[in-house]
Amino acid sequence: MTQLVLRERQSRDRGWYDEMADCFADDSIVQMSWFTGSGADFVRQTRAMAGRGDYAVHRLSPPAVRIDGDRALAELPLIIEWRIDIDGVEADLASACRSQYRAERGADGIWRIARITSIYEKDTLVPVLPGTRLAVHPGELTRYRPSYRFLAWYLNRNGYAVGDHHLGDDRPVAVAGRYRAEHTWLHQSPAPATSAGTRKEHHS
Repeated sequence: MTQLVLRERQSRDRGWYDEMADCFADDSIVQMSWFTGSGADFVRQTRAMAGRGDYAVHRLSPPAVRIDGDRALAELPLIIEWRIDIDGVEADLASACRSQYRAERGADGIWRIARITSIYEKDTLVPVLPGTRLAVHPGELTRYRPSYRFLAWYLNRNGYAVGDHHLGDDRPVAVAGRYRAEHTWLHQSPAPATSAGTRKEHHS
């Protein structure tokens, strides 16, 4: 399970999109700042994002993994790092978050990702060269939440739709609810497969 989580992140950072796609179950769901949808669409949109020059890397901490039968839950702390241009000034944007990974082991014995949900903590935006100044007016940032303020500002500036509804440590009640939901899912028995071979359960 640990290697599955790390392989998905490594494949994304290195542009190994076929390998990345193989990490996801057919009915998987991904929810993060700039994207909500299926795992397959996440891979396609990640490829398109890189093709536009919007490229980030992920600095990972060791994941904490819990397994119950054919289900597993991992929490992966990470920092999303962007080297970006802000009106001609080179800058570094760093967004700290932790991602919750659900995974299930299929009949073939292989673990695949069923869901990824990101919980945002804080972010920073600084010029690369000391002494240079970023011309970012504070008024542009007031509508963004502190857990992912600069990330949302930058992505929206570049044409991505990032709302204010995502999980973050500035909304602890919602985060606590997500932890309860993840642990409930982990210890539930998987729903029986339908005749088409897909699960009756829909991941919330």
